[in-house]
Amino acid sequence: MAQNDYPSSPQTSPTRLKERVGYNRTEVHAVLDEAVLCHVGFVVDGRPVVLPHLHARVADRLYLHGSSAARFFRSSATGEIPVCVTVTLVDGLVLARSAFHHSVNYRSVVIHGMAREVTAESDKKAALATLVDAVVPGRSAAVRGPSRKELAATSVLRLDLESVSIKSRTGPPQDDASDLALPYWAGVLPVKLTAGNPEPADDLVGSPAIPAHVGQWQRPASR
Repeated sequence: MAQNDYPSSPQTSPTRLKERVGYNRTEVHAVLDEAVLCHVGFVVDGRPVVLPHLHARVADRLYLHGSSAARFFRSSATGEIPVCVTVTLVDGLVLARSAFHHSVNYRSVVIHGMAREVTAESDKKAALATLVDAVVPGRSAAVRGPSRKELAATSVLRLDLESVSIKSRTGPPQDDASDLALPYWAGVLPVKLTAGNPEPADDLVGSPAIPAHVGQWQRPASR
């Protein structure tokens, strides 16, 4: 195991396509930082639930937030919730000569662990500002911060990055040799997330200019 790798475990060790799985911390962080959404899996009343969440990474810790009334945050009386968090980025559609060999170039991070509630007010405010800036860098300094009522209505969880793996696919389609002479186009259609033109709210006062952090928004380029 390299010094910059997360340790492998039974939870993060694959049963197939082992060559696509890694534990490199830098690569994991890049995927988490580029992704806008994650999906959080947990169990409520014995049934599995998976919900989309905004997230923010600070060093080796992930922050999640949501309504204090949501069942995710009410599913544990101890403030600790066992979770599985996944993040997937699609980098390209892999188009083969055969339907069977079509695929996707992607990077996917899976995190297992215990999410713990952030209760200290200062830590909670800092985490929420980080969550805002994770979606639109610089945004938290250009808006009103949360009121006490809003803080009470919002729960924040932190998840230490300990049991983590990354899985990815790159490259062209892998057609069978017997299909290479077929007269069908094959290759990769690159895919990336881009922003359109900002759409101002109808009730803006004074027609303020579009701030740079909005007009120049883009995700971190990790590839």
